[in-house]
Amino acid sequence: MKNLAILICVSTLLSSCSSSQNKNNTDKDVSPETYATTITSNELKDMLFTYASDDFEGRKTGEPGQKKAIEFIKNNYKSNNIESPIAKDDYFQEIPASYFNKSGIEDSENVIAYIKGSEKPDEVIIISAHLDHIGISGNGDINNGADDDGSGTVAILEIAEAFKAAEKDGNGPKRTIVFLHVTGEEIGLYGSRYYADEDPIFPLKNTVANLNIDMIGRVDSKHEAGGKNYLYLIGSDKLSKELHNVSEAINKQYFNLEFDYTYNDDNDPNRFYFRSDHYNFAKNNVPVIFYFNGTHADYHKPSDTPNKINYAFLETRTRLIFHTAWELANRDERIKLD
Repeated sequence: MKNLAILICVSTLLSSCSSSQNKNNTDKDVSPETYATTITSNELKDMLFTYASDDFEGRKTGEPGQKKAIEFIKNNYKSNNIESPIAKDDYFQEIPASYFNKSGIEDSENVIAYIKGSEKPDEVIIISAHLDHIGISGNGDINNGADDDGSGTVAILEIAEAFKAAEKDGNGPKRTIVFLHVTGEEIGLYGSRYYADEDPIFPLKNTVANLNIDMIGRVDSKHEAGGKNYLYLIGSDKLSKELHNVSEAINKQYFNLEFDYTYNDDNDPNRFYFRSDHYNFAKNNVPVIFYFNGTHADYHKPSDTPNKINYAFLETRTRLIFHTAWELANRDERIKLD
């Protein structure tokens, strides 16, 4: 009887997701799959081979490589006519030097773009990733950070393009989608903390959820033997069981990835829940999902290079996050905080 009840519950939720996704801004049937297919491994690869190249010098916060990174992100949004919520052609949320305490950083910037919701523009879904990495080692080796977090950065850019394609067809999201690239993650989650605590461009009370992407391009040792695509999910059930259930239903309906909740355990010694940018939203009672492929031998080393990314897995993982954001943006009621 218990198994039957679970099956009925999952079936009902899948039906609800399918219904809300097809009942978009018009009475037409609109499938998110139409736009998810614009997210391709080739485009992800092309962008990442630039973003995680030696030219960007490891993207250390406040240094020239990080400045190249923010220009790369801004120019991508401008070329796709995706606007800034700050000011026309100004995508940078400036963080004052004083905010970095005594780190010696003169200033740094988050990069923010958005697509305004057509029906509930004041309700916001934030998709985030950190744009920085750890720079150049003492011996001159460049830490390119292809997985950490070049993979999350290019994933957001592709997701943004997919939502923009939908908007061009008259199928833009009902709720506002915010694309937030934060700086200073590697030195203490500064960019996301500044956004959440000091200058939330969109009020946190109106923020429905934060989907945070930090390393989704590789395979860790636990999963490499099986060959099945997977993701570690962290935080999805901590503030909103409804968010967790929606996430599960979307995966079952479209992808059937292996969702690994090992690091979601409150007693997990790695404490990853507290170590990426979603935490600054979660501590303010914004429901979050942290998408993560786990650590690997190249973590925080010069060997984290774009040629080692599994682009087929990255494509599917990015499409999964797009589908989840689509559902959250277009369902009739915003997900509930427990």
